[in-house]
Amino acid sequence: MARGIGSQRIGRVRQAMAPFVRFFEHSQWARRKDEPGICDFVLGNPHEMPLAGVVAALEQHVRPADKDWFGYKTSEPASRAIVAAALREHLAMPFEDDDVLLTNGAFAALATALCALVDPGDEVIYLSPPWFFYESLIVAYGAEPVRVEVDRETFEPDVAAIEAAITARTRAIVINSPNNPTGKVYPPALLGALAEVLRAASARHGGPIYLLSDEAYRRIVFDGRDVPSPTAFYRDSLLLYTYGKTLLTPGQRLGYIALPPSMGHREDLRAALTAAQFVTGFAFPNALMQHALADLERLSIDVGELQRKRDRLVAALRTMGYELQVPEGTFYLLVRSPQSDDVAFVERLAEHDVFCLPGTFVELPGTFRISLTANDEMISRALPGFEAALAGA
Repeated sequence: MARGIGSQRIGRVRQAMAPFVRFFEHSQWARRKDEPGICDFVLGNPHEMPLAGVVAALEQHVRPADKDWFGYKTSEPASRAIVAAALREHLAMPFEDDDVLLTNGAFAALATALCALVDPGDEVIYLSPPWFFYESLIVAYGAEPVRVEVDRETFEPDVAAIEAAITARTRAIVINSPNNPTGKVYPPALLGALAEVLRAASARHGGPIYLLSDEAYRRIVFDGRDVPSPTAFYRDSLLLYTYGKTLLTPGQRLGYIALPPSMGHREDLRAALTAAQFVTGFAFPNALMQHALADLERLSIDVGELQRKRDRLVAALRTMGYELQVPEGTFYLLVRSPQSDDVAFVERLAEHDVFCLPGTFVELPGTFRISLTANDEMISRALPGFEAALAGA
């Protein structure tokens, strides 16, 4: 029998990504996203000029200080030290420099972790609604994705459902708090209960179940909330982070994996992760980003401004008659579609030059997602379109 194009594994990845790809290649947004004057709320992309501090840091550090300035860089000692110090300050946990591995974003951090930890036939639990690529990445590294729905009223993980999903083949679980797309911050009591379940299951099955803690939005939280890290509750956790959200620079890839000080086998895991970074395509940040890291670590977009835009949109959309969830973090707003077919309603919005992401593509049909990274002028232009689309639904 003739073999098709690509591996069976990539065939499964393509199948998992098919709805996402259809939207990003064939929707009205795909056809019109470069038109001037549209209101584009689809992705967490910047709609204003970058932070001046980011530009200044890159300009300053682009000037070579030695012949190896742009040579091969892995997880450089100075970069590790900067991240570890920041983690000690923000999380009040004694992270060590050697337990930080620099990556080119959280995407690469998750790919590296899966590459290092899973074997074919292993199972990896992920929570739904998820970030777009969890399922695809799990499949890409040979494991079986196991989908567990969160509580649809609170958007908190259902610990009992997670416990029921664990088998002898479970190798890892992916947790994302603050959560994209729901904006939910998972509270300490829930993380403690989850840790108890994972400890008991690890003991029962004779090996650790790793918790991959996607904390991409850890610094983007509203109303003065704290964001507890799962690494404070469960020792077999890997903290995955990107600066692309905090700085709103998704095209400048810089992030890390950090192992908590409570983990008892960190040396072996560090070696496995480093090897995985090489074979996943040299998943280290480029030299310039590492040189600038000391300056970039101190910077952030204006979270108070994001909260103001959140409150403006929440008030305006509720006044129109939309039902929505008020996010506790991230820069997304999740709205209930007035039509059961959220893809059709998003296409209706597009007729009014307003573009949002259908909830179907984050496993939450009947909703749509708005990015708060839009500027005020775009929000003002979009509000009549939101109202007109609702009236015609």
